[in-house]
Amino acid sequence: MARKGLALVTQILVLVGALNWGLVGLFDFNLITKILGTVPTVEKVVYVLVGLSALYEIYLATK
Repeated sequence: MARKGLALVTQILVLVGALNWGLVGLFDFNLITKILGTVPTVEKVVYVLVGLSALYEIYLATK
């Protein structure tokens, strides 16, 4: 059960990261910075979590 929850959270984070990079590429608009720009440490934590989530999703895909 815990793995299903972790998989859901990682999928959401990867989706948010992908959408954010799409917005950056198309419109030069960083949604994460817009939402969390007043707290740069939290912004960095979100980026690290998105990256770790992507690695976890790669691991699940190759398992």
